[in-house]
Amino acid sequence: FFSPTSSAMSGHGDLFKEKMTAAGLSEAFCAAFLQVYNDLVAGKTGMMPEDSITPADGLPYLKDLPEDADAAALLGETVMLKLNGGLGTGMGLEKAKSLLEVKGNDTFLDFIAKQVLDAREKTKKNLKFMVMNSFSTTDDTKAFFAKYPAILADPDFELLQNKAPKVCAETLKPITWEANPDNEWCPPGHGDVYAALAGTGKLDKLLADGVKYMFVSNSDNLGATLDMRILSHFAKSGSPMCMEVCERTESDKKGGHLCVSKETGGLTLRESAQCAKEDEEKFQDITVHKFFNTNNLWLNLPLLKKTMDEKGGVLPLPMIKNSKTVDPRDSSSPAVFQLETAMGAAISALAGSTALVVDRTRFAPVKTCNDLLALKSDAYIVTEDFRLQLDPSVPVPPVVDMDSKLYKLVDKLEPAIKNGVPSLKKCTKLKVKGPIEFAAGCVLEGAVEITVEGAERKVVEGTVANTTLNL
Repeated sequence: FFSPTSSAMSGHGDLFKEKMTAAGLSEAFCAAFLQVYNDLVAGKTGMMPEDSITPADGLPYLKDLPEDADAAALLGETVMLKLNGGLGTGMGLEKAKSLLEVKGNDTFLDFIAKQVLDAREKTKKNLKFMVMNSFSTTDDTKAFFAKYPAILADPDFELLQNKAPKVCAETLKPITWEANPDNEWCPPGHGDVYAALAGTGKLDKLLADGVKYMFVSNSDNLGATLDMRILSHFAKSGSPMCMEVCERTESDKKGGHLCVSKETGGLTLRESAQCAKEDEEKFQDITVHKFFNTNNLWLNLPLLKKTMDEKGGVLPLPMIKNSKTVDPRDSSSPAVFQLETAMGAAISALAGSTALVVDRTRFAPVKTCNDLLALKSDAYIVTEDFRLQLDPSVPVPPVVDMDSKLYKLVDKLEPAIKNGVPSLKKCTKLKVKGPIEFAAGCVLEGAVEITVEGAERKVVEGTVANTTLNL
């Protein structure tokens, strides 16, 4: 545990400001970073005790919202923004995760582009579309969109994420690392979306173009489509932000939850890092705290602008502090803090924000090769408007558990499905241990467990139903 020395207590904001300005970062970003840095210096922990909150109750459900025949008219005042800053490093990729092929030859970005173009075509409205890239994903993404000239034609289609200076854990000064100066910087988390919109002038430009509503979601969540009922509900509500939430299940209990701040009476988020040990039991009680944030957010841009102007150009977001080493590949390099913010945390900064309970079809992120295999299979279909959803005959997604030692990375999964992805439409659970290859036309049904002893790849063929195979 680190306790800053007295000289560090006043902080070194001026050094950070100098460094960020020299790197060409905007006023808006500098102000946002210094706000979380000052929280670090002041020793704020961001802890949220159970007795300072109450559960979020009485929320509206998407399934109860009416269809609105006039909602299409709102599309001309709407922009869809996809967060696309992440590399798929956890899945062994060196490029944007959204460039992974998910169905046939179509990537996440193909589906998103087709959805946007389809909505424009059907409604004859110019639904605006933007991607928020990081320095790591910008080149790949722009090269990809060359095949969708109608999207690339918008000069404002890219919003570039800022970069944050890493903080020396010992001195709380900006770290310098001459061996590789790139390691002095880190991503600022998706809470940067607000400073990026303000600092690039794109928020003012959108407002000048008559755009009032923004739908933001992660590019790897193909369930996050622009739903007309939600857009209509949000526009009529007059609230600055609406967060789509899902009901927590046993498998979600360790993640953050929505709640109400006793101090403000407004909605807020509590993440696991903000929960003290003694409150863990309540934090994980899904009958008390019932909802989690899907990171699908709807923003009212005029109200966002008004709030940021009132707060000196900054949306105050709680600090997320990650302890790392300056060179992530060298654990003996100096200790640093990487300061981040989360986009959803703005729910407590934008007074009057609301939440809407949606079902799991709107939250289907691809985090692992298990998720990817399920999506690639016939358990999921592509709708006429280019959405990926569970086949109507499949009640719940199949649970896929491929041997993580062998199939954690995409290039290791590929040999197993080179003849085609097995049918999982009637499969409830697939568990694989050891090296296998699915034959063309392989069908898995019910709960199937496949174990291979030894290092030689074995072929799984035909129909395998409700059984344990030892090959």
